[in-house]
Amino acid sequence: MKHTTIKDNSDILAELVIKGMQEKKAVDIVVLNLKSLKNAVADYFIIGSASSDTQLDAIASSIEEEVFKLAKENPWQSEGRTNREWVVLDYVDVVAHIFLREKRDFYALEELWGDAEITHVAPAEGSTSAVV
Repeated sequence: MKHTTIKDNSDILAELVIKGMQEKKAVDIVVLNLKSLKNAVADYFIIGSASSDTQLDAIASSIEEEVFKLAKENPWQSEGRTNREWVVLDYVDVVAHIFLREKRDFYALEELWGDAEITHVAPAEGSTSAVV
């Protein structure tokens, strides 16, 4: 008998966020699964990098479009669009972080949540970035 897992809303939302990032060629996409951590602020943090402020904005817009198209949800909060270095899209259970590369290194979110289960997402078809 094949074992299947039932996806909850946060799992589906996480997949939509990843798809939105991949649509605009975000690189170094990492999923931090926070579900098993006590006092976690969300089920997932999904982090991706952009090489320019224009790409950063395009990735954020792509995420919003993907999530709304299939889940009919808008972010509960959105921050960072004006400074164009780090955009946060907060869907409560799933929080998307899109950084300019140098800002991502500075904030090092992956290190802050070091106890989380971390998954590196393979690049989308046609992308030239590599997963570490």
